[in-house]
Amino acid sequence: MAKIIRGQSIYNPFEYDDEEEFEKDVIEHVEPIFGSGVVYFNVKKRIAKQNIITIPDGYLVDFSFQDNPRLYIIENELVIHDPYKHIGQQLLKFAVAYKNAGREIKSYLLEKISNNDNKKETLDNYLQNSKYRNIDALLEDIIFNKPIGVIVIIDEITDDLSNVLNQLNIKSDILEFQKYINQNDSSDIIYQFTPFQQDIKSLEPVLRTTIDLERLDTIVVPANEDGFQSVFLGENCWYAIRISSIMIDKIRYIAGYQTAPISAITHIAEVEKIEKYQNTDKYIVYFKGKAEKIEPIKLVPKSRVKAPQAPRYTTYRKLKEAKNLDEVF
Repeated sequence: MAKIIRGQSIYNPFEYDDEEEFEKDVIEHVEPIFGSGVVYFNVKKRIAKQNIITIPDGYLVDFSFQDNPRLYIIENELVIHDPYKHIGQQLLKFAVAYKNAGREIKSYLLEKISNNDNKKETLDNYLQNSKYRNIDALLEDIIFNKPIGVIVIIDEITDDLSNVLNQLNIKSDILEFQKYINQNDSSDIIYQFTPFQQDIKSLEPVLRTTIDLERLDTIVVPANEDGFQSVFLGENCWYAIRISSIMIDKIRYIAGYQTAPISAITHIAEVEKIEKYQNTDKYIVYFKGKAEKIEPIKLVPKSRVKAPQAPRYTTYRKLKEAKNLDEVF
């Protein structure tokens, strides 16, 4: 694992002795990890179906998308645990037991909400502009009508873990959370982590105010000349892209932004399917056909929108009407 240098100080990676210690650090940093638009339940709830018993580490109600809230289970794990015998079995047990435990989970979450003023206030504020008449109706929908998701928080992502999750018929997101300690001062600590839905929550503020996030249907990916010619145009696909699981079913188009010296979106393609890329937590996007060449949508020098360094979202309509990159995002 890498080290961190800040000024003249060197920070070494901290190796957790047990999952409980790791989970404590995660819980203390829930807000920066998950951001706004969520309610986190850091309580374990036993789920059982006949002789199958599983206990998730927590639950997350996410309403980042106003009309499409989702429920996730949280699994806090350490890289030292066997991803096949430990993590994989735990999640498989949950997937089997979950459907028959819906009423129990709903009752449990309602109890926790009613006993926590902050959670109740957050959900009440969301409900004011939602389609749900009350918290009961919200939980009914996200537990019984929408697919459950899994968020695995781990101190180091491995190919084996990604491979295990790729085999399960449940959408998952992996968040890496690492702790570093100053080698000369053990009280000086740095945390490094992957934010939940970082590709969505990093959207330009202007874009958030000008369109409904539910309409996002186009992913824009940056590419250098060689990769663009050989893969985007040559293979009619693009990989390896980090995409939040909730966006997989929303993406209908992919646009290619060619880096300097072209510095413009030059092609767009309709998406045929999106699959996990090999044994990783990233994805490959397959096109329905050859990418269509469009009038270049150029970067405006020294403007509000900077050259894309990672995948970004917009709408197909907004992209087709744009004259420059500022009008895309």
